[in-house]
Amino acid sequence: MRLIDHFITGGAGAVPGTYTGRTSDVYNPSTGQVQAQLRLGDAALLEKVVATAKEVQPGWAATNPQKRARVMFRFKELIEQNMDDLAHKLSNEHGKVIDDAKGDVQRGLEVIEYCCGIPQVLKGEYTQGAGPGIDVYSMRQPLGIGAGITPFNFPAMIPMWMFGMAIAVGNAFVLKPSERDPSVPNRLAELFLEAGAPEGLLQVIHGDKEMVDAILDHPDIAAVSFVGSSDIAHYVYKRGVAAGKRVQAMGGAKNHGIIMPDADLDQAVNDLMGAAYGSAGERCMALPVVVPVGEDTAERLKAKLIPAIDALRPGISTDPEAHYGPVVTKQHKEKVEAWIQKGVDEGAELVVDGRNFSLQGYEEGFFIGPSLFDHVTTDMESYKEEIFGPVLQMVRAKDFEEALSLPSQHQYGNGVAIFTRNGHAAREFASRVNVGMVGINVPIPVPVSYHSFGGWKRSAFGDTNQYGTEGLKFWTKVKTVTQRWPDGGGDGSNAFVIPTMG
Repeated sequence: MRLIDHFITGGAGAVPGTYTGRTSDVYNPSTGQVQAQLRLGDAALLEKVVATAKEVQPGWAATNPQKRARVMFRFKELIEQNMDDLAHKLSNEHGKVIDDAKGDVQRGLEVIEYCCGIPQVLKGEYTQGAGPGIDVYSMRQPLGIGAGITPFNFPAMIPMWMFGMAIAVGNAFVLKPSERDPSVPNRLAELFLEAGAPEGLLQVIHGDKEMVDAILDHPDIAAVSFVGSSDIAHYVYKRGVAAGKRVQAMGGAKNHGIIMPDADLDQAVNDLMGAAYGSAGERCMALPVVVPVGEDTAERLKAKLIPAIDALRPGISTDPEAHYGPVVTKQHKEKVEAWIQKGVDEGAELVVDGRNFSLQGYEEGFFIGPSLFDHVTTDMESYKEEIFGPVLQMVRAKDFEEALSLPSQHQYGNGVAIFTRNGHAAREFASRVNVGMVGINVPIPVPVSYHSFGGWKRSAFGDTNQYGTEGLKFWTKVKTVTQRWPDGGGDGSNAFVIPTMG
């Protein structure tokens, strides 16, 4: 059986005492079969990786930004050239269909494109004449070694969000991806090395909680970026900060889509099919809750949703006709199905039940059909918690104010969308809603790469967002220099005066 190793300088086998023999199964979600074994590392392996990073990072930081940008440009070209291969590797281990897999890669690539302009965005501030003969300027300098702990649902995009920004500004980077789909992160590191990056600048280590804790505790890792469930994000944040690290930890979500009475329902339903069910709902920016405003809107929406859902076609990841593929593991399939039963037990109306879906020839695959609930209420646990599967819940609101309050009062605050033709309503909603990312007639409002990604409340821990200007701030520290070049006479006439006192 195929063995997937770490991507580190010298290889795991070359480091005495770093291979404990522990492995993890990697499945093909479409067939339900184990397709590979993943070698898991430990704290001893991390020590070797960090030692290598410490050796290579100073030279990389001293490399001028234009040369660092050229590596990013070459990496971008290599990603584009290998897009099909990356998408198939991703689909094979994650289960998402090829188009979704290409989208995963492309959204990460957009951050790499932003990083190609790093000489521009790294420029500091300068004030001439802040005092008599005194100039003040600032510079952004790398932290040293950064680490990323990434989830299974975007094995290309989220790693590139992290290591692209961190490395472009001069850091070395250690990536610990999900054990469920490790091949794409390894391949990204291979391509980055081929692009001209120094060996050891980007290393990929595989592991479970033992490795996560080792990363959080390691004194030479200055910053950690995490994406995953909220409970784990909170744990990562607390432990990392306690160890003196800079930490950004992105958690779960329960995003709402508000449907105003004047919305284009055909467009909204079309958007919901992709936003709620695309990638089998395994996205923190999915739209699993729809909120029609008014009973008439709810009934009209429901009448359009049912045939649209019936037309959805789950299938294997390589089926070009499939709308979405299987979920990632058997355990996750069982968890989603348990949430569907929980919704039934709580009294919600199960309009469409996807639990009995079976794909001929792939009966052991981890497939779930699309489900739809109506008359969901805010006291239901199935509404309060993230299901992370192809399940859409309808919560009816009597008016705009109630619709606004639902996402605002929810424990998660990642994304939200409003569908309307009314500019005033949209503006009011965007201004007042207590959520970090807002879409207006946009179902999945993931910001473009030159803005920043980040939610509120239990969707994010830490005060700095992913990529863009916020990412630049996270992966650098600011140094401010106040300088004077005395005319020199030695008589004290050119005595220093603090600028604010001049």
